[in-house]
Amino acid sequence: MTHSKGLLALSPILLLGILFFGLGIAWGDFYKVPLVVVFGIVLVYAVSVTKGRTIGERIDAVCSGAGEGNLMLMIWIFLLAGSFAQIAKQMGAIDAMVDLTLAVMPSVMVLPSIFLAACFISISIGTSVGTIVALSPIAAGMAGATGIPAAMLVACAVGGAFFGDNLSFISDTTIVATRTQGVRLSDKFRANVRIAVPAAVITFGILLLLSFSAAAGESDFAVGGFGDIPGSTFVKVLPYLCVLVFAALGTNVVLVLVAGNILSILIGIVLGDLGVSTAMEASAEGMKGMTETILIALMAGGMMELIRRGGGIGYLIYHLTRRVKGKRGAESAIAALVCLTNCCTANNTVAILSVGKISAEIAERYGVDRCKSASLLDTFSCVVQGLIPYGAQLLIAAGLTGLNPIELIPHLYYNFVLAVVAIGGIVFRYPRKYS
Repeated sequence: MTHSKGLLALSPILLLGILFFGLGIAWGDFYKVPLVVVFGIVLVYAVSVTKGRTIGERIDAVCSGAGEGNLMLMIWIFLLAGSFAQIAKQMGAIDAMVDLTLAVMPSVMVLPSIFLAACFISISIGTSVGTIVALSPIAAGMAGATGIPAAMLVACAVGGAFFGDNLSFISDTTIVATRTQGVRLSDKFRANVRIAVPAAVITFGILLLLSFSAAAGESDFAVGGFGDIPGSTFVKVLPYLCVLVFAALGTNVVLVLVAGNILSILIGIVLGDLGVSTAMEASAEGMKGMTETILIALMAGGMMELIRRGGGIGYLIYHLTRRVKGKRGAESAIAALVCLTNCCTANNTVAILSVGKISAEIAERYGVDRCKSASLLDTFSCVVQGLIPYGAQLLIAAGLTGLNPIELIPHLYYNFVLAVVAIGGIVFRYPRKYS
């Protein structure tokens, strides 16, 4: 394969970055850039520059990539996860989870408690954005009572949100990472938890020291106990507990999500928060909310198949790994791939989708455990997503609290610590079982 042919095959990825950054800078807002349209333009370009095949063969390649078995299963999971999230939200499960998590938070531990609450909520609901929407206004409201800067409090919620985004069984990043690497959710969890939990423990310790130094315990801030919470609140969190328990037991993720949907509907109807029609409307709304992600997944799958058949993947693997000697270099290449792509797309799910197949081939060639490669993809994409000021999470947190996204970044201790621990895992071959 010639140098020019390899570059031409990879040029759709370069065009994706150019379009995203160019339009984002020109419009002054990266989230005005419609990713679906950008991917559509790039896919048309990829078809037009693919050499050595008829137009029919190129379109067949796109359809083959978009219809790949793992991708199809991923789409079904997206639909079920979207439905579950919306039904649970409408029947009050998210509010119940927030109330229970914050019920006994001691005022002397405001910073670590918000972080812990965000960790628990995000791993339960599987979305960093949902956790940030739920907790950011509460965190900002605590600033006046505690005297702690609002940016520091809100950043605790954002950091904890990425803990669950990285680990949750119903997180889209976890689903994509495991499907592209061909491993089970439970196996990836066992590899990933050995990186994420130590980072969370270290972050908790840092926040505890900061909380004490801020003399938060001398404020008049106080939170009620469980006795102030109605019994229905405890019932409403059962769907999340069901999903967590069955997923942790290794149950098929489709069955887990079906059970979560059914249980959410039954509890909502029994408590009077949902009717049959409103439950169906919520399910439909949740599925519609996944439309953009699904379309991007289909186009990314088609584009990557064209790049693969055009020799682009082989070219990229060669140039990223030609100086690689052993697994450390291969793991570093996977981490670098997803980080660079995430900076271009500002979407960790899209980043993993875009480089998942390339990462799987690198892992196969250099003997990297697929659980470790899935963990690397998810972990480093979450690190980068939390530190780019034009990412959805920071923009939403800032919008809800009147802060500037740049103000939050210095206080995102979890993301920085997670990066250090993950890099350490590559260098020092940790966790040993997967290295």
